[in-house]
Amino acid sequence: MMTVTHDDALTARLDPTVLYRIMRLRVDVFVVEQACAYPELDGRDLEPDTRQFWTADASGDVLATLRLLHDGEDRRIGRVATALPARGHGYAGVLMQRAVDAAEGRLTRLDAQARLEGWYARFGFVRSGDDFLDDEIVHVPMTRPAG
Repeated sequence: MMTVTHDDALTARLDPTVLYRIMRLRVDVFVVEQACAYPELDGRDLEPDTRQFWTADASGDVLATLRLLHDGEDRRIGRVATALPARGHGYAGVLMQRAVDAAEGRLTRLDAQARLEGWYARFGFVRSGDDFLDDEIVHVPMTRPAG
């Protein structure tokens, strides 16, 4: 079994190498693997309250990541990604639970790829609108109620 660590920090406090590895994984999954040419670097990582969550192996390679944003009083989880060889080990699930806990009971939103709606439901998220296309991938808005 591989030794991994699960960490989180405000983006502004991240070591530049860790931040680079997080961004690289997101680009590898969302832009390259899913063949979606879009502005992955959207500026939201620079907001003062943005918190990055990641799983890394002993060499520091980032295996899974997500971010937690502040949307006024609400929270938003996004950019959930796992490296292809690390899938199926539950790393993203650990990060999701940590992000839900960090949301401190506030209303939390996310836009799930439709095929993952059931996976997000495991963390208390429910569909909150109609399907929509984002970069030719069907997504569904989901919300985790406050409390």
